[in-house]
Amino acid sequence: MSERDAEWAALMRAGLAGDRAAYMALLAQLAPVLRAIARRGLLRAGMAAQDAEDVVQETLLAIHLKRQTWRPDEPIGPWIRAIARNKLVDALRKRGRRGIEVDVDDLSDMLAAPPEADDSLTRDVARHLGDLSEGQRQVVQAIAVDGASIRDTAARLLMSEGAVRVALHRGLAALATKLRERPE
Repeated sequence: MSERDAEWAALMRAGLAGDRAAYMALLAQLAPVLRAIARRGLLRAGMAAQDAEDVVQETLLAIHLKRQTWRPDEPIGPWIRAIARNKLVDALRKRGRRGIEVDVDDLSDMLAAPPEADDSLTRDVARHLGDLSEGQRQVVQAIAVDGASIRDTAARLLMSEGAVRVALHRGLAALATKLRERPE
C-alpha cells in the first residue's frame, strides 16, 4: 500500500469513528486526485475538461454515501478509483452524443494508475523494479504499484500468501536499501 493510500485509509478510519476533521481532510486530499482522473477521462473521450468538477462532486458524494461499504482491512485506493471510474463513465454516458458508447474497459488502464504518475515517474518505478528478482518484481508490482491484495496476487502468481508476504517484504527492503544508498 502506498503512503498516500495508507494516509487516506487512516483518515477514513478516523472519519468513520466520528472524527469530522479527519474526514474533511480526506475529502480535501481526494479532490485534486479525482479532478485529475476526471479531466484525463473526459479529454480522452473527446469531452470538455471543464465538466471535470461535476464528476469530482459526484464522486465525492458517492464516496460519502458509500463510505460504510469500504472495508478497513482492505486498501482504500482501489475502492476510491472504482467509484471514480464509475462516476466518470456515468458522466460520459450522460453527456455523450447520441450513438457513442463508453466501454469501461477502454478507460480502465488510464484510471488504474494514480493521476500524478507521469512518464518519468513510471520509468523510474519500472527501472527500480527491474533491479529486483523476477518473483519480487511481480509481487511488488502487483501489490505496491497496482494495488492488488495479497490473496489476489498469490492466486495470480500461483504462490502461497506467506510466500507473497515474504517476497513483498524482501522486495521493498531491497528497494529501500537501494534508494538509501543512491547518491543525491
